[in-house]
Amino acid sequence: MAKDLRAALDRVLTAFEAHLDVVETTQDEDDPAVLHAAATLADAFEAYDELLYDEYGVDTPFIVYDGDEDDLEDDDLDEDEAGDVDDDDAYDDDLDVDDGAGRS
Repeated sequence: MAKDLRAALDRVLTAFEAHLDVVETTQDEDDPAVLHAAATLADAFEAYDELLYDEYGVDTPFIVYDGDEDDLEDDDLDEDEAGDVDDDDAYDDDLDVDDGAGRS
């Protein structure tokens, strides 16, 4: 199975390179070649991610974004009032910190 995982990783790396090659030549995110390269990259990554979990029980720290923000769960994207992603909030739920007022 580890051999399959290594091959899946090689496909991800190849897909990243192909995506970069297409983006460098077209520079248009809506170009069909860019969309195809992005879909190929997402598919390769998801296959790798599944094999990694099956083999070692470990997830990657990435979520494949399909372009539809409505599909994201609230926990996937934590935004402040201005709509900016607040990186610190992603970890706040996991911390039990005493705020000095006796609350944690």
